[in-house]
This record gives sequence, C-alpha cells and structure tokens, in this order.
Amino acid sequence: MEQLTYIAITGMQHHLGTGFVKPGQVIVLRKEPDNAFDQEAIKAEVTALGQIGYVANSPHTVPKGCKSAGRIYDTFEEHLSGVVRFVLKDTAIVECQR
Repeated sequence: MEQLTYIAITGMQHHLGTGFVKPGQVIVLRKEPDNAFDQEAIKAEVTALGQIGYVANSPHTVPKGCKSAGRIYDTFEEHLSGVVRFVLKDTAIVECQR
C-alpha cells in the first residue's frame, strides 16, 4: 500500500493570497536551486497564474503530518504535481501525486 505524502504551501500572502486556492486544484511543485535563502527551496505554482508560494521547510511552518521541502527535495527531478486537499488561514495542504 502506497503511503500518501502531504506538504504545506506557505508564503502565499506574499504572492496572490489564498482566496483563489480551492480543494481539488492542481499545484505544480518546482525546485528552485538558485534560491539564495534555501538550497532545498521548492516553489508552488498554478498554471496560468505562476508562483503562489513555497513548500514549507521550517519546523515552525511544517504542520504535523506534512513533510518539509527538504524531506521531498530528492524524491523528484525538476517538478512534481499535487492536489490541494485543504485550505487553512494562510496555508494550503497538498497531496503529492507520484
């Protein structure tokens, strides 16, 4: 039985906000190797809108039950898709699609 992987998208308030993010929406996770602040940064994008935030990568921002960007960074090449399952105040919980 395959174990599901969940991640949290944070920092959306610095991009487009959370008002448009809905359960069932497809999100593309794309590595950002040139990020000056986090060498395991993974940005979250919505096709036609662009970047909406980042995969949480800090013990302060990764909710219980979710994996950090550092935990999933080496599990895919350049990008990975996921589906929004929940939207909380300023965070979206995404189920990664393998």
